Amino acid sequence: MKLTTHLTNRFREIFLNGQWVTGTNFREQIIDLSWEDAIMKIDSLNTIADLTFHVHYYVAGILNVLEGGKLEIRDKNSFDAPPINHSQDWKKLVGIFCRDAEKFARRLEIMPEEDLTKIFAERKYGDYLRNIDALIEHGYYHLGQIILIKKMILNKAQ
Repeated sequence: MKLTTHLTNRFREIFLNGQWVTGTNFREQIIDLSWEDAIMKIDSLNTIADLTFHVHYYVAGILNVLEGGKLEIRDKNSFDAPPINHSQDWKKLVGIFCRDAEKFARRLEIMPEEDLTKIFAERKYGDYLRNIDALIEHGYYHLGQIILIKKMILNKAQ
């Protein structure tokens, strides 16, 4: 199996439709979540909406580079989410998240294998493989948080 195929499969698994490692994925966890639950604050934890924005921020930023653009994202801005004040705001964020995740997967699917070892934006960021792999691992980390926060929200509602 080509490495780009392997990465695409891992990306789809965590973001779009996987069940193997985690038994769930981002889309499944956020697609039917109410906006009230998405913004519910549990102690000092980030909200699900904040985490969704944060993860999307990196997907969209790396996607821009994969599509030939510049790296325009900065870590310091990765939690600068616009407010979620009603269901349309939340549905818009979820829609953009899912759309960009699908675009990312399609772009990765057609990426030439040799591009994985090319410099990503600037030498200090390493190569494409490092950044794509880090994005996937970052996704697993935050998906775990979302699952736990969602359980806390459901327990609070009972």
